[in-house]
Amino acid sequence: MATSTAVGGSQIDVGSLAKQLVAAERAPLDRQVSRDTGRVTTRLSALGVLKGALSNFQKALSSLKTTGAFAVRKAISSNPDVFTASTTANAAPGKYSIEVVQLAEAQQLASTPFVAGSTAIVGTGTLTLGFGSSSFAVTIDSTNSTLAGIRDAINGSADNVGISATLVQTVAGSRLVLSANTTGAGNGIVVSQAGGNGGLAQLTYSASATANYTQLSPAQDAIVNVASFESRSSTNTVDGVIDGVTLSLLDQAPGSTLTLTVSHDTGTAMTRVRTFVTEYNALQAQIIKLRGFDPTTKVAGPMIGDAMLNGIESQLRRTMTAPVVGAAEAYNSLASIGIKTKSDGTLSLDETRLQQAVNTNFDAVGALFGSENGIAATLSTQVEGRLASDGALETRNKNLVKEKLAIDKRQSDTDARMEIVLQRYIKQFSALDTLLSRLSSTSSYLGQQFDALANLNK
Repeated sequence: MATSTAVGGSQIDVGSLAKQLVAAERAPLDRQVSRDTGRVTTRLSALGVLKGALSNFQKALSSLKTTGAFAVRKAISSNPDVFTASTTANAAPGKYSIEVVQLAEAQQLASTPFVAGSTAIVGTGTLTLGFGSSSFAVTIDSTNSTLAGIRDAINGSADNVGISATLVQTVAGSRLVLSANTTGAGNGIVVSQAGGNGGLAQLTYSASATANYTQLSPAQDAIVNVASFESRSSTNTVDGVIDGVTLSLLDQAPGSTLTLTVSHDTGTAMTRVRTFVTEYNALQAQIIKLRGFDPTTKVAGPMIGDAMLNGIESQLRRTMTAPVVGAAEAYNSLASIGIKTKSDGTLSLDETRLQQAVNTNFDAVGALFGSENGIAATLSTQVEGRLASDGALETRNKNLVKEKLAIDKRQSDTDARMEIVLQRYIKQFSALDTLLSRLSSTSSYLGQQFDALANLNK
């Protein structure tokens, strides 16, 4: 803060006076910026709330917007320790007899024992291992020609197609155990050798030359009888035997006929409809807040009278209450399954009536929501359009962001201009302070001279 320092000066507080004048000059500008900032921030926040509510509602629609999404099925195994099942919308409700004759397995082999143990020298050359149509080769030389070295070479190969090697120590000696990681009868392990000193011949194996190994586990397909007809699979996941059903085989039970029951999953369907009602009511509650007016507090919502918001609400209500073209006559509206619109625009759900509709005609209820003209399908298209990157919501959001940046720049420009004004005031008042200090000094000097003259006269 600058003040006059001249002896006998005016003692004007230059800095304080200049700041007060600048504050008075910028006050109306700051108030306008503050009002504009508050207005844009409020509108951005309101727009964010609306977009969030629409997004949540869109998620609830995703499980209802097609008949396939609604047509959930459940599959129940009479013995889930032997097999379980999953379904798609293509699965036809019904009961199916299932017999798991055998499980698919991956082959596992144990070599003849090497008395010298893991350090036994086997031989050198190239060892090629594989199953099915895949294979890889490892080079065995004097640095890794032991049983342990061969194990490590197999496991460490970058080209390994899925065969692991380990050593098992037995009374008779160490055995090399080879395990394929792929099940199925067509994936039997084959081991061949070439070059070197011929010692690797002790580890060769094929379906026609099995002397060097004991089979611990065969390469076999799963066998399952469905409705007494045999099916085979190279894995324990069986697809395509029953339309829309995937069987997961867990244990074999030959001779034991089990039951798979496929039915409409009414529980999941009911939950999805409840979520639809809940999320729509949450969306409607936000719309009411945004466009409402509280007569007690005299506070209006940030989007009161907004044409875009009113358009969204009107469109949603029309879709909710309009009958669905092409739907079954008994189930062609939300009201027909127990969902009604209340006076405030939210929905009420009659659980008993909905359950009765789902139990009576599951597919008709699915069509009400997910057919081409269905309510969920139509609403999803409408909401998707509102939330699109080139939609009205995003366009308004971008315009508000631009306006906010313009306000920030206006504030920055005002700060810069006021700093220039402040320096000008300081310069002007400093000059005035200096002038007053000089006048004060001159006045004091003249006073002293007059006093001296008066003393001389006396």
